[in-house]
Amino acid sequence: MRIGLPRGEEPEISLTPLIDVVFTLIIFFVVTTTFQERAQIALDLPEGGAPKAQVEEPPLVVSVDREGRYYVGDREVLGRDVESLLAALREAGGDHPERRVLLRADAEARHQAVVTALDALGRAGLSRISIATVAESEP
Repeated sequence: MRIGLPRGEEPEISLTPLIDVVFTLIIFFVVTTTFQERAQIALDLPEGGAPKAQVEEPPLVVSVDREGRYYVGDREVLGRDVESLLAALREAGGDHPERRVLLRADAEARHQAVVTALDALGRAGLSRISIATVAESEP
């Protein structure tokens, strides 16, 4: 049994799909180049009379170590209760409600110590609180 084309016929390659692909590529490149030309337009922007935005101050850092001691900035808080931490926050300038706070707690710290710190921050009227973490290490 013989499989294949009869001897008299030659195989043909249809060029219609190839022409469609080339035409699509030409349209793509034409559209892309017009976007690049629009991005290179030089503009003289008008001047505004509004004052420049003020740079936001760095966040207030509150740390909780493994033993449950509190630190506001780099100063240790003597007491371990909410009132002592609240007084230290007010002394460090944490009485602005819009001030950012970074809470850094040791992974081995007791949950109660972290909750106490969050309670003191809430009583001080601070609501922009971030909790510091580190990326998980790969095995």
